[in-house]
Amino acid sequence: MAAPIVKCVRQLLKQMDFAPVQRRHRHKKKWAATEPKFPASQLALQNFDMTYSVQFGDLWPSIRVSLLSEQKYGALVNNFAAWDHVSAKLEQLSARDFVNDAISRWKLEPESGLSANSSSACSPNLRCFTFARGDVSCFPSARLGSLGVMDYYLMDAASLLPVLALDLQPGDVVLDLCAAPGGKTLALLQTGCCRHLAANDLSTSRMDRLQKVLHSYVPQEIREGNRIRVTSWDGRKWGELEGDTYDRVLVDVPCTTDRHSLHEEENNIFQRSRKKERQMLPMLQVQLLAAGLLATKPGGYVVYSTCSLSHLQNEYVVQGTIELLANQYSIEVQVEDLSHFRKLFMDTFCFFPSCQVGELVMPNLMANFGPMYFCKMRRLT
Repeated sequence: MAAPIVKCVRQLLKQMDFAPVQRRHRHKKKWAATEPKFPASQLALQNFDMTYSVQFGDLWPSIRVSLLSEQKYGALVNNFAAWDHVSAKLEQLSARDFVNDAISRWKLEPESGLSANSSSACSPNLRCFTFARGDVSCFPSARLGSLGVMDYYLMDAASLLPVLALDLQPGDVVLDLCAAPGGKTLALLQTGCCRHLAANDLSTSRMDRLQKVLHSYVPQEIREGNRIRVTSWDGRKWGELEGDTYDRVLVDVPCTTDRHSLHEEENNIFQRSRKKERQMLPMLQVQLLAAGLLATKPGGYVVYSTCSLSHLQNEYVVQGTIELLANQYSIEVQVEDLSHFRKLFMDTFCFFPSCQVGELVMPNLMANFGPMYFCKMRRLT
């Protein structure tokens, strides 16, 4: 599988235009005693200024300010806790369940242009509270509830959209191919639809975080039953290991993690030592998405997601992978229309209006979630 993928993403890699250090900071090692040291976060900002100013044009200054500002969070209610009591406490903070509020509102408004199927085509049973646009209040840290698990999980609320887009059905066999650190895995379990969930991540350190999330939020009898299988395999090989197996697959790939890259030095992919790794990201992403699609049953669904604004890691990866599977495996993949998500959740998130495929949540000072790109595909053959 590696050879056709290399050929498929060669053009992607040619287009990767990671910003160089500005001319005034360049030096020749022959004469310089020491190499100028710039924080990885500064290098990330230089890169984003070069690439995203072209990609987003006049929108980039406002996105830039938002990325550099404090992020908003949502509180995903733990359905394994006393969820009704937890929801009541969150409502007392003047937070609202953005998922069920949106679905209920659109069902009551026939003129919205959404069909009943559109407004309900989301994974069920998910409850996530956010503060209103412009409200920069913070949720208190989650606490251990009366049932022995944590009451809610704090996450970027936009991270819930890929799980909602999967539209899980009762009895589904589900794969979370790049599961750590665990927020989306937890959300998949909250739906109550997973007959079996395989949660995989290659990184040992990240797997430790996933295990901690499961231990803190999921009852022991469910963790140790046959509903969850946690593995640390190379996700790129999943199509060979378990092809044509899953009803739903989430492929939340490693990416430039734009917001993290601007705020954290630790594990920052813009560190000079990780330049090669960064340049190879599109190839890795294509390999993982292709493996996820190959692991899906014909007729099943895959959602691809990143927390990057880069179209090279988003639309280009989706389009390249679809072309790869058609040419090398004679597998037809159809991109699903998710435009109804913009209408459903326009009161909570700011969506980029011009994605070629999929949807992108842009950071915005009034609704500072994301970035979060997600695209839903159906494997037809």
